[in-house]
Order: sequence, then C-alpha cells, then structure tokens
Amino acid sequence: MTTSTPTLQEKARRLRTLHDESRILVLVNAWDAASARAVAALPGCHAIATASHSIAAAHGYEDGEHIPVELALAAIARIAAAVDLPVTADLEGGYGDVAATVRAAIRAGAVGGNLEDAIRPIDQAVRAVRAAVAAGRDEGVPFVLNARTDAYLTGPPETALAASVERGTAYLSAGADCVFVPGCSDPRDIRKLVAAFGPGRLSLLGVPALPTPAELETLGVARVSYGPYPQRWTLDALTSRAAPLLAAAPDRRASDARPRP
Repeated sequence: MTTSTPTLQEKARRLRTLHDESRILVLVNAWDAASARAVAALPGCHAIATASHSIAAAHGYEDGEHIPVELALAAIARIAAAVDLPVTADLEGGYGDVAATVRAAIRAGAVGGNLEDAIRPIDQAVRAVRAAVAAGRDEGVPFVLNARTDAYLTGPPETALAASVERGTAYLSAGADCVFVPGCSDPRDIRKLVAAFGPGRLSLLGVPALPTPAELETLGVARVSYGPYPQRWTLDALTSRAAPLLAAAPDRRASDARPRP
C-alpha cells in the first residue's frame, strides 16, 4: 500500500500545528539531503530546519548572505525533496527581496522560514515581515514565519529584553507566527518573553547555556533549533576519526626527499 506525498499546504498546516501544541518543537538543523534524511529518520523528528550558516559553509561561503541566493535556494530544494516532513528554511534577511525570496523558497518546497531583522529600524523590519506573510498568501501556502530579532546578539545587554519584546510583539502583530530570539538563555528572561508574546510563540537557539528542551517546554517555549551546531558536531566527529588515520599513515616526506633513480 502506498501513501501519497503531503502537499505544501498540508505540510504548512502541520508545521503550524506543531507550534500550537503544548509540546516543544525540537529542530536539529540540516544543510544537505544526507543530513536532512539522517535527522528525519530519528524518533521524535517532526520537521526539518535548514541552517543558513551551514549551507553557506558547505558551499565555501561565509554566513550573512554571501552565498548566491540561487545556491541557497537550490540547497533548500534538495533538502525538501529528500524528506516528507515540513521544512522551515533559514532565509537570513531575505537576500535583498523578502517577498521574492519567500516565494522562491516555497516553490523550492519550504513551508516556513526564519527572517532576520539585523536590528534594522523597526518600521523596516515590520514591512519585511508583512512582505513575507503576503508572499506566502500569494503562493497559496500558510507559510509559517519565524521572525528573528538579534537584540541579544548585537544590542546592549541591559536593553536586550525590552528591545526583543518591542520588536517581537510588532512582528507578531504584522503576521509572524513566532519570534526567534537567539542569544536569550536566562530562564527569567525566557519567562518574560513568553508572557509578552503568548504561549507557543517564542523560538530559541540551542546554545550550551540554554535549559534543556524539557525545561523550555515547561516555560512555554514553542520551539528550539540548533543552527550551525549540528554541522559543527559532524565536522568534529569527522576530524576526530580522520586525525588518527592520517597520523598513522607513512611519512611521505622522507620518501619524497630520496633522490629518484
């Protein structure tokens, strides 16, 4: 018996439901088809998130929209084609045209996405959120927008909470589904953000200092993702395996130094 592949609309509705449920959504970020399939096969995986940093690194680029948008979207398309789960894509700041990028991401198979504000003026950031939401509507897909604010990463620590609340509530009012606040790890601040945004609306980055997913769930956090860390874990495993193999190899320098007959 065969099962039909879910449509983009069905995947988008499923992704939205995963945010509305009382259980936290844990996203282990992928950067290619192989990593997406490996994560998707694990028990407890309900959706796949891409990581812009990891996709850029896999193509030899620095993060921060240095990778050509066509390459980034092609990677998202390969990931979406490799799994039947909903895919939410890291779209950085929109690559210069938020609406066009969201439309292209949807056509590539993504049903949700992150959009960074880079602490640009709040009116500009709100317009970008509205453009992303409208692009999803125009494509006929209830695109799940995770609006990111970098107040904890780039702003003064003493104003990070207030700035995140101001920006996050504005993004939710503009149509975002949740607010991504990377850099926030203090449970006291997390509680205040949940109170300001409402349950099922706060998204966090899984840095080492962050409470466990189970603890975040009790605090009312909607989702936690791990950004570039899964790729770093993978590369650490690769180098730890490769290093002793290369160390045990014969020293070619001595043989290369011998004169040729």
